[in-house]
This record gives sequence, structure tokens and C-alpha cells, in this order.
Amino acid sequence: MQCVDDFRLRFGKRELVPILVGGMGVDISTAELALEAARLGGIGHISDAMVQTVSDRRFNTHFVRGKTKLYKYNVANTDKSTVQFDLGELTEATHNHVGRAMAAKRGDGMIFINCMEKLTMNSPRETLRVRLSAGLDAGIDGVTLSAGLHLGSFALIEDHPRFRDVKLGIIVSSVRALQLFLRKNARLNRLPDYVIVEGPLAGGHLGFGMDWAQYDLRTIVDEVLQYLKTEQLDIPVIAAGGVFTGSDAVSFLERGAAAVQVATRFTASRECGLPANVKQEYLKAIEDDIEVNTISPTGYPMRMLKNSPAIGDGIRPNCEAYGYLLDGKGNCAYITAYNNEVEKNPGVKKISVLDKTCLCTQMRNFDCWTCGQMTYRLKDTTLRLADGSYQLLSAAHVFHDYQFSKDHQIALPKLEAAEAG
Repeated sequence: MQCVDDFRLRFGKRELVPILVGGMGVDISTAELALEAARLGGIGHISDAMVQTVSDRRFNTHFVRGKTKLYKYNVANTDKSTVQFDLGELTEATHNHVGRAMAAKRGDGMIFINCMEKLTMNSPRETLRVRLSAGLDAGIDGVTLSAGLHLGSFALIEDHPRFRDVKLGIIVSSVRALQLFLRKNARLNRLPDYVIVEGPLAGGHLGFGMDWAQYDLRTIVDEVLQYLKTEQLDIPVIAAGGVFTGSDAVSFLERGAAAVQVATRFTASRECGLPANVKQEYLKAIEDDIEVNTISPTGYPMRMLKNSPAIGDGIRPNCEAYGYLLDGKGNCAYITAYNNEVEKNPGVKKISVLDKTCLCTQMRNFDCWTCGQMTYRLKDTTLRLADGSYQLLSAAHVFHDYQFSKDHQIALPKLEAAEAG
């Protein structure tokens, strides 16, 4: 029986371990996690979700404080159309996040950035252009376009000097989405360097409706592979969503996928950016604790733990500080849901908003516990300690288990001395 290490992801003459660690925001897929994946010969993702917040947290900048102060006058106003991001600060924050990760990179692997189209930031086209261009300027190895069809994203950077050499990829959940993307970008004579096919068991936002359970990753991967073969397009296909063991990964590699993208198991790693107490929530979860709901203001269904503090929380919209999901007219579905509840509950100090969640504030506070469908199996990958908690793993341990395991086996860690005592 083969293992993942028997395969290689090829970009031209470059060969990598065919494992990508997915880009979980906000700073859940940390630079440290991405650096480990790259050191081990694979690909690690960082996310540019709420990059100013990440820069403030990591590099002692004050972008959020400054924006809050600038728009303080507008806090009580339901009209958020005047709340704009400073594009120079957005560039600087991206340079901090990407540039410092790239400067620290070691090993034969690569670091990509995950860029979400749904982070519209009250100026969808211009803020996306800046995020993409700044990432390229800062030396990122590749850009994965996610959370949207990104039909115009290539065009935003077609004049950038790195447009032809940086690795550019797209996440799709159907052949039709890939066809639309390729047709829209045909005039640029620039194919994506890879296609990530994300199935219905993935974590966070899903590229499906609430009928997600009717779809199957293997079927979609086969359809994409067949389409590319028919069109004589040599684009690596990467399977994502529910790939929990090395043997799961091999099953996709054997059917023609070039690599797999994985994330859920790395949420239990020390390098993951989730707070330690939240990691324990993931580790102790059972299957019934996981749901797909529609509380995201993006309009996409989202998978998370049912006990996420974000669910039903009626926090006041804080677009003056954040506002990453404001559309081009300053609207956000959470603002509408919040205002509706305020109107229905006059004089109530603390309201509950069940329809949507303030994704910016809740993700910033690590209170929106998005997860993959296989999260309930995390407890089987590690050891339970005497106090009832679970031992966290190193990213290297998880990566190597994917790389070398066979027969759907999962290598448990050694009990660490500090935790054994």
C-alpha cells in the first residue's frame, strides 16, 4: 500500500510533498504553521483575512485603533458607507504579514496566501487589488483565490511584474465554477497554476447551498479531472474537505489528484493560532456538536461548532474598527439583522441576533468556531491527559502522519514529560 510520500506535487521542475495546509483566518493558520509546512517540503497557507488586525496583534501596529478613532463619530449611525479602509495601511499590513513570513521561510516548500473575495471592505475591487498586489510585492510564493468566483481577480494584477511567475490558484466546488473562471480569464492567456476542489465536508464557508450533503468530493474531483483532460489542460488538481488520514489522501492521489489540502487536524497543533481553551473545545467535540448554518453575512453556509459563542450574540456592529464585510455601498447582512432586532426589542440592553453574526468581531475574538466535518475525530489523534484535557500536537507530527501513514492508521504522539507529570 502506498503512502503520501510516494507522490509529488510538481510545479514545473519543482517537486513538493503533496500536502497543503489550508488558510484558516483570522490568523488561525499562523505564519508559524505555514513555515512548518514549508520547512517539511509541503505548502503552508497564511490568510489575509482582517490583515490589519493580524498586523496589530503581531507587529505592534495600530491600524485598528487609528481607524476606530477616525470614524468614531459614526459609531451610532446605521449608515456605514463613509467607513473606508486606508489603502496605504492595507498595503503596509500585508507587507508586515507576508514579508516577515517569507523572510523566515526555510526548507524546500512554499508559502501561499489565502485571499477571500467576500472580504469586500466597502470597496471590493480596490481593496482586493491592493491585497493581491501587496502580497506579490512582499514575495509570497503563491495566491489561492477563495470565498468567491474571483472572475475578475486575475485582471486586477495582470500588469504586476510577478503575474506570470507567482503561483496563482482558485478554489472551486464544481466543474461549472471552474469553467466560468477559465472562460472569463481566457483573454489573459494565463491559466491557474492549480485548482483546489473543495468538497462539502470542508470547514468554514462552503461553496454549496444547504443541500451540501447531496454532494461528494470524490465525484467532483473526478468531474474536474475529466474536464481538464477533455480540454487538454495540464493543471494540478488538489482535493480538499474531509481528508482526515494519509490513506484518505492517497485515495485522491491514486485517482489523479496532484495533492490534498488539509486543515482540521492542524487546529489541534501548537502552531495553530486558536487560543488553547478553544483548541480543547475542538478536541472534545462529538459529531452532534457540528452544524452547518446560515449565520454568515457573506451569504454562504458555514460549518461550525454549535456552542460557538458567536451564535445568537447580539453584539453591536463595530464597522468603524473592522468592517471587512461591508459591500460597496456600506451594507452588511449582520447590520440589517441587528437593527431589526433592536427595533423589535426597544429598550432591551442585550439583544440576541440569531439570523446572522458579526463575523468580523467574532472571528477577531476567536468566538466563531468554524470547523471541518471531521473535527469530532480529533480526539482520536492524540492523548487524553489526567485532568481530562487533550495533549496538543506539533504541526510536524501531524504533517508527518499524513505523509507516511498507511492503512488509515493515525500515529499517536508520545506523552510529553511536562504533561505526563
